[in-house]
Formats: sequence, C-alpha cells, structure tokens
Amino acid sequence: MADKYDVIVIGAGPGGMTAALYASRANLKVAMLDRGVYGGQMNNTAEVENYTGFKSILGPDLAEQMYQSAIQFGADFVYGNVEKVTVDEDGIKHVKTDSGELEAPAIVIATGSQYRKLGIPGEDEYSGKGVSYCAVCDGAFYRGKDVTTVGGGDSAVEESEYLAKLVNNVNIVHRRDQLRAQKILQDRAFSNDKINFTWNTIVTEIVGDGKKVTGVKTHNKETNEDRLVPTDGVFIYIGNVPMTEPFKALGITDEQGWVITDDEMKTSVPGVFAVGDVRDKKLRQITTAVGDGGIAGQGVFSYIESLKD
Repeated sequence: MADKYDVIVIGAGPGGMTAALYASRANLKVAMLDRGVYGGQMNNTAEVENYTGFKSILGPDLAEQMYQSAIQFGADFVYGNVEKVTVDEDGIKHVKTDSGELEAPAIVIATGSQYRKLGIPGEDEYSGKGVSYCAVCDGAFYRGKDVTTVGGGDSAVEESEYLAKLVNNVNIVHRRDQLRAQKILQDRAFSNDKINFTWNTIVTEIVGDGKKVTGVKTHNKETNEDRLVPTDGVFIYIGNVPMTEPFKALGITDEQGWVITDDEMKTSVPGVFAVGDVRDKKLRQITTAVGDGGIAGQGVFSYIESLKD
C-alpha cells in the first residue's frame, strides 16, 4: 500500500523546504522526500552572504534553520530515491522510490541540479583523487598545495576564494577572456594575490600517477598552444544539469531536461509544480528557490481546494 498525502514535495533544498512549509501551514498533509540530507547544495556552501536577513551564514546552518521551519507544521521528512512518477486517470500522482511508494493529488518537483562534468580523459578516473566539484567538501585536503579551478561563473570564483584561504595558489582556467561572475566576486578574486587566471583556455585532460592528480593538459584557443600544467587538485565549476530523469515521461521538460513552468510554478500537468534550480530560469540562487517554493506551496493549496469543488 502506498502512503497517501495531499502533496509530495520531491527534494529538500531551499525551494522544496519552503514549499513544504507553506503547504503544511495551510493544513495539508505533506511529505518532503529526499534521497539525502536536507539542504541540498547549501550543505556544500561555506558562507552565504546574499540571503536576506543574514550578513553571513554558513550554508549548513541555513539549511538546518530552513528544515526546522519546514517541519514545524507537521510535514513529514521521508528518505527515498525517486525512480518513477506516474499520473493515473484520476489525476493521482504515484511516486515510486527505492523504499516504497507514495501517492498524492499534487507534487512539487524540487530536485535541483547536479554538477556538469568536463567529459575529458582522467576526470572520472581521478574523481575523489584530486578531481572535485566541491571546495567546501575537499578543500582542506589541499592545504599548502597548488590547485586549478575550471570555470568563470559565480561558483568558480566563490569557491576559488574559499580555496585561497587554504591552499598555496589557485589558478582559474577559463575558456573566455573575462569572467561571468558578479562584479563583487570578480573584484575580490582580482585583488587576491593567491588567485591567478589563465584566459581563453580549456582543460583537455587531467593527468596523474595512478593514485592522484599531478597536472592538467590545457589548450589555448587563441595561440593554439598546448601545455602540461602541474597541479595537485582540480575543482570543476562549469554549470549544472537538471535532475529530472524520473519526470521526463510526464512531458514537462525541455530538450535539456529543465522543467518548464509558468509564473505560478505550474507545469503542463495539472497538480504538478516545480521550483528552484530544476526549472528553466535565468537566476538559480537560494533566494529565487525560496520564492518559487512559497508560490508553489500556496498554489498546491489552491489546487487541492479546487478538487473539492
């Protein structure tokens, strides 16, 4: 027998937790489902400086405070990895997980995104042996060493600044001739004498001695120069891909897999909402995910009420 709810929130990042808060506060029976620790990528963020109400707060601390808010009105936190979501002829959503099945007339997809890989030789081989996608998780292993960051957006620059507090030197390799990060982040990086930049360059291979990373091979797109650059670690920040595989059969994603919604977080399937980084949107931040979650949580209540009518 499936566990029955009014709404199942799939994902417990900032968007999912906010949706669960709003829906449970409206006296709905809510399941907040996640395959891991609540908080999502906030748990991998050293300091959050752009969330209103806090000058600065550690990502895991913000995650904990959001979680306590999310469950205060009775939302259940359920562990499980979603394998498939279907909708029956009565509009009931069936969520199959590796630990059982849940069903509800409404769901909120808040599964977020995961790190995009370079897809080059050595990346998978040395994952966890010098290749990382999380400076907060792994930066301490490189104290006093030299590391390479790949990317030019907010994450690449923020994480490089964090690494600079621990390591000897950070080399940011970027395929363009200027960063895409916010100006305040750029200014900090440019003024940090432990951070340097390699422009118009791509990493073509990650090399090592079989046990750990020892360097990267690079190609300069302007000069066509190929180099072997010694490094002790490679931190990759080149964007994200949506975690939407279980929902593609619903026909609510675009060609890249991002969920398409309207301004009310509704998808093309009645009773299916989506929030946060999983959506097709321009700005993916904690603040925007929280906003999405509030809209979806209220939208779920209105949807459930419309079914009674």
